[in-house]
Amino acid sequence: MTPRSFRYAEHAAIARITFDRPDKLNALTFEVYRELTALFREMAERRDLRAVVLTGAGRAFCTGGDVSEIIGELLHYDREQLLGFTRLTCDLVRAMRALPRPIVASLNGTVAGAGAAIALASDFRVAAEGAKIAFLFVKVGLAGADMGAAFLLPRLVGLGRATELLMLGDFVEAAEAERIGLYHRVVPRERLEAETQTLVERLAKGPLDGLAETKRALNRELSLDLESALDEEARIQAELMRGPDFREGFDAFVQKRAPRFSGAPE
Repeated sequence: MTPRSFRYAEHAAIARITFDRPDKLNALTFEVYRELTALFREMAERRDLRAVVLTGAGRAFCTGGDVSEIIGELLHYDREQLLGFTRLTCDLVRAMRALPRPIVASLNGTVAGAGAAIALASDFRVAAEGAKIAFLFVKVGLAGADMGAAFLLPRLVGLGRATELLMLGDFVEAAEAERIGLYHRVVPRERLEAETQTLVERLAKGPLDGLAETKRALNRELSLDLESALDEEARIQAELMRGPDFREGFDAFVQKRAPRFSGAPE
């Protein structure tokens, strides 16, 4: 796939997606939603890709839907057309969570609206010091329940803090986002690319199936009781113990060296 609405590159089993409308603060268009969703679904079928980086060009990560190309158009839609659009946006989150590879959101600048929802749907969030974040939906007369935010955010920061973020829609500075657990780490802007690369290379060298099953379990077990979760995890581990990466992990431990998991880049 060669997308037209954002930049895409692959190197050493790592895919890199860059929102590339810096003059518009990387605001989303209908085409970005469609192409990004299609790309994540395509990547789900590829075992040669082991991790994904999602970032933005310029001074913003992503500031949500483009005011003229999306928001203005929606004012003329009927009920069915509006539902078609909102389902399109949710399909993107569905595709991201279903991708059996870790997604690292490298937050180079402002993160807002649907951009915040995309960051939230990623598995890791590494942010530059100036990367403030806001779930702005109530600011435009909508609900904070958008693109899975009301489901995912309480599980990261707790119900009370999620209520505040989604009902007020205010910006949160990067340091505070890290303190409450929304960001994994915050670094100086000039260190963002290096810190992101260190993390994503570590993920790319991890056990492909082990990480995929971890992500699937994190998704599934959100809605399971403890007994069901224990049964699920017993099944997962027993199956992985039959594979070569378990043997390699043991051999590496005994030999006091780093493991070299199947297919991992050197």
